[in-house]
Amino acid sequence: MTIIHGVKPLPRLVGHALAERLRVMPAVVVTGARQTGKSTLVEQLVPGGRRYRSLDDLDVLDAARRDPEALVGGTAPVTLDEVQREPGLLRAVKRAIDRDRKPGRFLITGSANLLLMRRVAESLAGRASYLTLWPMTRREQRGLARCGLWDELLAAHEKDWREMLAAEPDEPDDWRSLVRRGGFPTPAVEMTMTKERAIWFDGYVRTYLERDLQDLAAISALPDFRRLMRAACLRLGQLVNQTELGRDVALPQPTVHRWLNLLETSYLLVRLPAYAVNRTKRLIKAPKIYWGDTGVALHLTEAAEPGGAHLENVVLHDLLAWRDARLERAELAYWRTAIGEEVDFVIEASGRLLPVEVKATARPRLADAKHLRTFRAEYGKKARAGLLLHTGDALEWLAPDVLAAPWWRVL
Repeated sequence: MTIIHGVKPLPRLVGHALAERLRVMPAVVVTGARQTGKSTLVEQLVPGGRRYRSLDDLDVLDAARRDPEALVGGTAPVTLDEVQREPGLLRAVKRAIDRDRKPGRFLITGSANLLLMRRVAESLAGRASYLTLWPMTRREQRGLARCGLWDELLAAHEKDWREMLAAEPDEPDDWRSLVRRGGFPTPAVEMTMTKERAIWFDGYVRTYLERDLQDLAAISALPDFRRLMRAACLRLGQLVNQTELGRDVALPQPTVHRWLNLLETSYLLVRLPAYAVNRTKRLIKAPKIYWGDTGVALHLTEAAEPGGAHLENVVLHDLLAWRDARLERAELAYWRTAIGEEVDFVIEASGRLLPVEVKATARPRLADAKHLRTFRAEYGKKARAGLLLHTGDALEWLAPDVLAAPWWRVL
């Protein structure tokens, strides 16, 4: 694949949604993991007359603590970067908005999910719109401000799926390469050498443990926390069992629970819920765990080669970026019964269900579609045809209700 290099930032999927929300709401909050490109995204708006204040600047951080009213005062729109470093600043933002609700006054970023942070007492309810900036999708890395063809698949009739995907101007891609570089802009776009990326990922993990994590909670046992991170990365795509996880890393279950929550708040850990609407079968309701960036996950486990769970993680990452950039509500889940029938992803949108299975095989067979067909039989007319993503080149109907498609034609 062609990687686009250059000093000019690549356009992002959420750019249009961000501009729309700034025209409507007094405040827009953009959150996401460190190094996803939030600062670059919001700095592009500075030439439009916005003041820019980053709480990574110690002087600005001190002002946010000592005199937050002065920092957010004035009539010019202001961008507040990395606000999780002083969540109390949001109270001053709320008071400023209540005095003047002009759209676009505040553009706020944070490297943590502010709605999950216990220290955040002010959510700006009714005053702010929230967006999540995930690591770059495959298409964003190619210079396209978009994700996979999920909207197109949902809008089209199933009978047109094959022709629609076949008409896409694309070429086969190496999913293992995509897993290794992940989606953070620096290692994904600017770096080409494996050793360079390894150095970057190591620095990223160290910075997270030694500084960013401390903004969320006081963690002194950093070696234990890193072991938990590694253990979680070794369980991609598996059900969360906190007791078992704690036993493997010699930590009590309450500590595992708290630390997993911190990882989720930092957007490093993703918990995928079970699809709970059920008609006849008893379902497994524990969430499955994935990682926010596959490059970091692979680095933490020191694995030589990516596996099928990493390919699932790539697809989930694209789905998360799609879901959180669209205005219409969509839900993502997995489906699994007590007897082991499972579908990797269920997309619920506009009252319909799209089941998606991911297989790290170049030769999909009818047997690979078994659980997709079971799901469709379970949910009847509410379920769309199943989509089986694989690593080969074949684009064909394995059954009348299951289309097998190369992953790169969709993502």
